Amino acid sequence: MNGSGIDYHAVDYHAVFDALPGAAALLAPDLVYLDANEAFLSMSGRTREQVIGRYLFDVFPDNPTDPAATGMRNLRASLERVAATGERDTMALQRYDVEYPDRPGVWQERYWSPVNVPVLAADGTVALLLHRVEEVTELIRAREAGDCNSSDRSDSGRRGRDHARVLESELYTRARELQEVNERLRRAHAHEREVALHLQEAMLPAPLPLGHHQAAVRYRPAAGALNVCGDWYDLVDLPGRTAVAVGDVVGHGLRAAGVMGQLRSALSAASRVAEDPARALEGLDLYARSIGGADSTTAVLVFIDWDGGTLTYSSAGHPPPALCQADGTVTFLDGATDPPLGARPEPAGRPQARTAFTEGSTLVLYSDGLIERRGEDIDTGLRRLARAVARHRAADPGALADALLTDLAPPAGITDDTALVVLRL
Repeated sequence: MNGSGIDYHAVDYHAVFDALPGAAALLAPDLVYLDANEAFLSMSGRTREQVIGRYLFDVFPDNPTDPAATGMRNLRASLERVAATGERDTMALQRYDVEYPDRPGVWQERYWSPVNVPVLAADGTVALLLHRVEEVTELIRAREAGDCNSSDRSDSGRRGRDHARVLESELYTRARELQEVNERLRRAHAHEREVALHLQEAMLPAPLPLGHHQAAVRYRPAAGALNVCGDWYDLVDLPGRTAVAVGDVVGHGLRAAGVMGQLRSALSAASRVAEDPARALEGLDLYARSIGGADSTTAVLVFIDWDGGTLTYSSAGHPPPALCQADGTVTFLDGATDPPLGARPEPAGRPQARTAFTEGSTLVLYSDGLIERRGEDIDTGLRRLARAVARHRAADPGALADALLTDLAPPAGITDDTALVVLRL
């Protein structure tokens, strides 16, 4: 109850939906009608029994006598796009003829302005599709130049009506052209995303086996994003030790992915020859200064000494790895943090730190998309990560990685690309 004395928990939202002046219907993601308000039923000339529980295009198929009909195809593409992306879609004006309910085989030419909106579940997935539509048939027909001029039979009245018909027909034509352009842009963006994801997958292969040690890696693009970003992970297995790294290039798209590929390869090579992670990052810093778009990249590198039971690490402005002991105690490796790559006027020696681990512990490296939320302090995200790691610590690395992505994703989905590495020590 708020200050005005209204108990919002007592609001009958079904009654509100039914009373909406605009026509609206709720559909399941498989396009089956779940509900429709009175305005929708009245406008479509259908009863509730003829609509609810039925597939959308069984109720409203395309006009079979019109070979140029595209309304069903366009509406299906819009609704499927909303279900897949979780983003609303405002369609251009559509011609979608409707069969008279009491005159089978007789179709009425109708024009519509639809908007399709996702209704999200608590986990950020699309639970329902809200289909709102306004009929604009009379506007498009332009049989009269407005009600006020309906009785005007003069030459000027006829000219006005003719001019209205031309303008409104032009509006419909331009709207259809706009929809075709938008559809071409969507296909181009989808193709670019597919190319970028293939490039990302090629540069981020599954790790090689680490002897009897278990490891899992995950990469998740941001929800609804058309482009990948520059997050990466790497594991290098050497005699007696393993080097594991996660990094994040600033920016989006193919350019960021290309920079990521260069830096990942350079750090992977440096990890094979450097004596410690600090020197490997120093070499990467020097290399990054010659790569356009590499400034402000963050990275963290950990050397695992299996025989000595120690972790030696160094960070270039990256969120600290989490180390979870078998008893659930979580500590963050934050004792050797330095600015991101290229952030200093001149490259200098980077710090590193060392900590011990016990067999059965779990090491988690990640990029900031896993923990950061807009308007939230990073410490809140770190505490949330620590609780989740401790809660799922008994799971194998693959299951633990999936659980972290599920538990830590906000309701609207991950808003930044995320790279994740989980190792059982």
